[in-house]
Amino acid sequence: MTKDNPYNFLPLQPTGRNETDNVNTYAPEDMIKIYEQQFLTQVPEDQLTEFLPALKRFYDIDNNTLDISAVIFDAIADATIIYNHKVKAGGYQIVGSLVTEQIEVDGDEEGDESLDNQAYTIDCMRTFFINDIEIPYHFNLFIQGDGYSTLTERNTVLEKIYWLANVGFEEPVLGDFEDDSDNIASLASINEELISLGIREMDLNTIHQLVNYIEDNLIDDDMADTLNTLIDDAE
Repeated sequence: MTKDNPYNFLPLQPTGRNETDNVNTYAPEDMIKIYEQQFLTQVPEDQLTEFLPALKRFYDIDNNTLDISAVIFDAIADATIIYNHKVKAGGYQIVGSLVTEQIEVDGDEEGDESLDNQAYTIDCMRTFFINDIEIPYHFNLFIQGDGYSTLTERNTVLEKIYWLANVGFEEPVLGDFEDDSDNIASLASINEELISLGIREMDLNTIHQLVNYIEDNLIDDDMADTLNTLIDDAE
């Protein structure tokens, strides 16, 4: 941290100047770094109004540059920015063996050939990165026909975040958390755990956005192909 760089911005080499010669231009990968710093740099509350002008001054860019950096990030980055957190889906693991489940069909539905009473369950895990810190997310996958559902464990901080977001925010949920699998972690205890990992605390809006991202990226095409192969072999 120096007087000319009080926020420890990354030194980046411009590729030149724009057509009107009023701001610097940067390579796409450096535009992504500028965009990430705009949201991920921790700024004291009393300096929030000074931060963005300092960022633009350091890189000699304008608001249009920042808009373009956002477009580039959305187009080519393998992560997303959720408020002040960079979130990225990592790899997956098939943790357990495929278990065949027989689903009971009601008597008046036995003649319906469209019903699939064959189902499978399997334990899985996918890692996610929050600000480059790897966190596992374990879940049991239930598969029936073309549909599936998941049952998330309650051990890692991401799993606790999922349950907090999905049980609603009634007063008992936000109260004291006891280390018991029948309870849901409070927002305060989750934030304590995040801080212990070196991750900034989250508010409820951030938690909902994070859970949406997890659900959208839980099962990718590669994982689906692996699961289909396991089911084909079982049949």
